[in-house]
Amino acid sequence: MQRKFLIFSLLTLLLCGCYNKKYSEGRHYSFNYNFVVKADSVELLRQQPEELASELMTDSFVVARGSHLVVADFRTMPNDSIDSVWVQLATEASEFGWTRESELLPKVVPDDPISQFISTFSDQHVHYALIVILLLAVVLLFRKAVLPTFRPDGKENTPYIVHFNDIDSFYPTLLTLIVASAATFYASLQMFAPQLWQQFYYHPTLNPFSVPGLLSVFLVSVWAMLIIAVAVVDVVRKQLPLGEALVYLGGLTAVCAVDYIVFSLTTLWYIGYLLLAVYIAFAVHQYYKYHRYRYVCGNCGKKLRNLGKCPHCGAINEE
Repeated sequence: MQRKFLIFSLLTLLLCGCYNKKYSEGRHYSFNYNFVVKADSVELLRQQPEELASELMTDSFVVARGSHLVVADFRTMPNDSIDSVWVQLATEASEFGWTRESELLPKVVPDDPISQFISTFSDQHVHYALIVILLLAVVLLFRKAVLPTFRPDGKENTPYIVHFNDIDSFYPTLLTLIVASAATFYASLQMFAPQLWQQFYYHPTLNPFSVPGLLSVFLVSVWAMLIIAVAVVDVVRKQLPLGEALVYLGGLTAVCAVDYIVFSLTTLWYIGYLLLAVYIAFAVHQYYKYHRYRYVCGNCGKKLRNLGKCPHCGAINEE
């Protein structure tokens, strides 16, 4: 059932690509482009930039956070020592004002939900990761304080967690590897193809077949994350009780958050590529050596990692 779901999801993804968008370099927005103010405010000059350069009396007004702006015009000021490019913007109240491009772009975000998600996540991803890790730590401490140390079968009552005390499914491990690889690839785009990423940021799409090859690989990895995440939730729900399933999924989310931070940062110093190779080898080794159940007990039907005495019913299983 899970394989059919994955095949269906991949086929749907393949069929969604129907055109190819041309990507250019240089300025990634033009006339009539829509922005939203993400900073506390943006100050706009009412007069022409030349009047400010000539030290004439000028006036300005402030646009608050959340306001929408539309690009109305551009002006080049070669003698401006700060920034030669000025942008004229129109507000929702039909006011027009100028500002330097270098002062504008850090304070606004494209009026598109994908761009806004990228901006918010890029600014706050460390905070989000720390919150997830902190919540998981609190849950684990509470679990340890409430539950007994040992289970009725005599085994230690340790929580399930990917890589270390995993369930019998490769999907969680696969999800962590996709997250780590996507984070590495994302950082690589920032270093080696910044113009390509900027163009995507200003003109985003979820269609991996309408963008150049490098961006297509990144978007396919994002779709793969979503598809595998759904499969993970399904398999965890079937293998673990509700409480244990929630703890496991929380731990998996924390591991993915750590993976994203570690690989997106270390790749900027080229260490991430080596770490990714080591991490893939470690994750695959852990699953196939310690967490894969290859056999089924012939007496009780429980899964077994190795042949021999069944830990559930005591029956001897041989080839």
